Amino acid sequence: MNRMNGMPRTEMIQPDAWGRVRRGRYLADWALKAICVLFTALGAFVLGWILLMLLYEGISAMRPEIFVNTTPGPMTKGGGIANAIVGSLILTALGIVVATPIGVLAGTYLAEYGKDSKLAELIRFVNDILLAAPSILIGLFVYTLMVQPMGGYSGWAGGVALAIIAVPVIVRTTEDMLRIVPGSLREAGAALGAPMSTVIRKISWRSARAGMVTGVLLATARIAGETAPLLFTALNNNFWFRPDLMGGVANLPVMIYQYALSPYQNWRELAWAGALVITLSILALSVVARLLLRKDKVR
Repeated sequence: MNRMNGMPRTEMIQPDAWGRVRRGRYLADWALKAICVLFTALGAFVLGWILLMLLYEGISAMRPEIFVNTTPGPMTKGGGIANAIVGSLILTALGIVVATPIGVLAGTYLAEYGKDSKLAELIRFVNDILLAAPSILIGLFVYTLMVQPMGGYSGWAGGVALAIIAVPVIVRTTEDMLRIVPGSLREAGAALGAPMSTVIRKISWRSARAGMVTGVLLATARIAGETAPLLFTALNNNFWFRPDLMGGVANLPVMIYQYALSPYQNWRELAWAGALVITLSILALSVVARLLLRKDKVR
């Protein structure tokens, strides 16, 4: 930079220099785009390969009788996954039933009451820790909290472990969705003399209903295939569950884990079938949820 008469003057860049700058920027842009496309294609290829393998092996192992028979023991032929399917439904439903009211109320407090208070900051911090916590640690925590004092594995412990995993997802989604609701709607309800609880139930929750339902569905998909926490809480068995849910409870994730590592061919086939059932169930749940939410938006 030169100075003339005390005033700064920038040297003019020659046209060939501008050309080199443009070419360098073009090459850098092209290289970054190529890298992004390459890694995207690589990820899509790996995912597609896994899905194709799952479809091939899972459909090959599908038989009508596997949906009515219980899981077989070692050195036996045949069998099915009926008890594992029912057990997974019970454990997932139990986890969501426990997690939904806790998550919705906590998310509502953060968005409507606490906002930027010290308690709200502490809750968000703990929620972020739970979101990032390995599920196996949650399983060990529930094992110490429930399994050891109760003297054995149980479906209750499995449901609590899954609920702990689902709660932070519901809390985060509920808070985010309620924060999107315009403040003018709340002000309109307050202007009519409605208490804050009524404004939340009749206005905020209704306006954010679609997003809150999505959060619950995301939490359901999150815990439906969890294996690690169930290894320490509900474990598994080859029979139907007891009415009190005590003892091991058959479930698809642990069954898939155990059978996939076994040396028995029929066990490995049942593992592929169970993996396909879980994948298709979560896919169907997502499609139904999107259809329901679309109908809700149209109304």
